[in-house]
This record gives sequence, C-alpha cells and structure tokens, in this order.
Amino acid sequence: MKVTRVLLTVAAALILQMALARFAVGGRWVFDLVLVGVVYAALRWGPVSGMWAGTLGGLMQDALGSDLVGLGGLAKTVAGLGAGVVGGQFIVARPLARAGMVAGVTVVHRLLIIGLLAVVDQDWSGVSWTAMLIETGLNAVAGLLAFQLTDMVPGAVRQTRDRRRSSLSRRNW
Repeated sequence: MKVTRVLLTVAAALILQMALARFAVGGRWVFDLVLVGVVYAALRWGPVSGMWAGTLGGLMQDALGSDLVGLGGLAKTVAGLGAGVVGGQFIVARPLARAGMVAGVTVVHRLLIIGLLAVVDQDWSGVSWTAMLIETGLNAVAGLLAFQLTDMVPGAVRQTRDRRRSSLSRRNW
C-alpha cells in the first residue's frame, strides 16, 4: 500500500514539475516539486518511504533533464531519508512545521548538490544565495499547499457526504 502511495506521489510531483517548469521566469523562479514530493512521502510514511521516493524521483528527474544522471537521485535520497528521520524524532504535525521542514530540506539538498558537483566536476561554482532563498520559499509554499490540501480534502468529502445523507434521510425526528 505504501509503495503505491509513494509511486503516485513521485509521479504527481514529476508531472507537476514538468508542467510548471515552463513558468520559471528566465531561470529566476526555481522550484523543485519533486523534492517537495520526497519530503511529503518522508513525513507521511516514514524515512524508508522518503528514501525510496528520493531515489525514484531523483533518478527520474535526472534522466529527464540532467547531464549527470544519479547526482540528483543521491541528493534526494539523502534528503528524503533525513526528512523522515527528523520527522520521526520531532512532532511535525502543524502546517508551519511541515513548511519549515520542506524549507530546511531544500537548503540542505541544494548545498548537497553544489558540494557533489564540486567533487565530480572539480569546479566550485559558488552558492547563489538569492536563488536558494527563492527556491526555498517556493518549495515551502508548495509543501504547505500539498499538506493542507491532503489534510482538508477527506474532511470536506466527509462533510459533503454527511450533508447529503441527512437531507435524504426520512428518519429526522
């Protein structure tokens, strides 16, 4: 059951990333919805699910649009495992705590990517703190929306179903 949920989460994140990537204004509005999906899986279903989501999502994202296949997969695997472990140790149930977790994992992920690129390419490109701040903010907002929507939808469906049942019931005494 968790495998199906993780696969659906990764697939939805990849599809959204590909669909919304064209709206990145000249490369200044950078976001990583696959990373948001990895953190979502890690916080919902634990560190192993986060690790698998990171591996699958990172490798698929690398295969679709990167020069070095495997670098993003490794970074997202570490990020998913770390988010799951930290989420298991601390209470990350409130929306702002979850958004903060997404933001923190985004910063760690970006620094890990820059470090791995420096090791593999033997070239230190430096850190663009402005781009990292924008990506962190956009990912935190996307994570907040993802967690809020998945928390609100079942309750809204239940309320709608209960309203329909009460109006159709003949036993209103």
